[in-house]
Amino acid sequence: MVGRTILQYKITEKLGESGMGVVYKAEDTKLNGQVALKFLAAHLANDAEAKGRFLKEAKAAATLHADPGRQQQDNNRGRRSSIGQNARA
Repeated sequence: MVGRTILQYKITEKLGESGMGVVYKAEDTKLNGQVALKFLAAHLANDAEAKGRFLKEAKAAATLHADPGRQQQDNNRGRRSSIGQNARA
């Protein structure tokens, strides 16, 4: 994934991984800032409960890192979902 561009996000580094998914550091090429993108693990793509937890986590992150000028959230409608938020690295 490192080096790929998804939507306006250029993935620059893998930050971590869990049973739920993988987190990457990326550059928001539209807003010229750093974000963290989390992708739901492929094996959970058809798991409604896992998707629900993933979205709940995204909403919680949005309230914790509210920065109206910089916050971006995307929910891809494909097999995987992603959230973007201000990277605090």
